[in-house]
Amino acid sequence: MTKLVVRPYRTEDARALTDIFYDTVHRIGLVHYTQAQVNAWAPQPKEYERWQQRLAQWPPIVAEFDGRVVGFITLTPSGHIEWTYTHADLQRQGIASRLYRHLEQEARQQRMGRLTVDASRFARPFFEAKGFAVVRENQTVRQGEKLQNWRMEKRL
Repeated sequence: MTKLVVRPYRTEDARALTDIFYDTVHRIGLVHYTQAQVNAWAPQPKEYERWQQRLAQWPPIVAEFDGRVVGFITLTPSGHIEWTYTHADLQRQGIASRLYRHLEQEARQQRMGRLTVDASRFARPFFEAKGFAVVRENQTVRQGEKLQNWRMEKRL
């Protein structure tokens, strides 16, 4: 992906990022989770206003390919990676890796000692490949559905 640009979030990205979140969870999430779990994780209809507020709170790093937003990753002030999503049609093409490298560089510049993430079943192998280790298994309940993920950590 030679035309991939990694850049700061812009307010006008909110709708595209919301679509990436919902579409990826609903399409890719079904590989590891049930339809009911996916629906609880990303309930329909899409909550554009809520996501705009969330993205403003933790502005993500955005990946753009040929002028089209294709992924995002977010680092909170505490060193937690809140979201890492790549467009469902563009999985396994290096987008998340580019975003992650940028995020880790920022974290090091801010002198963060560690990064944490609550990785889903499909994100866990990605973060393990980046040097994260499992700290514990999490079981969260959303809309009556149990969702499994793992708290992972990487020392910088």
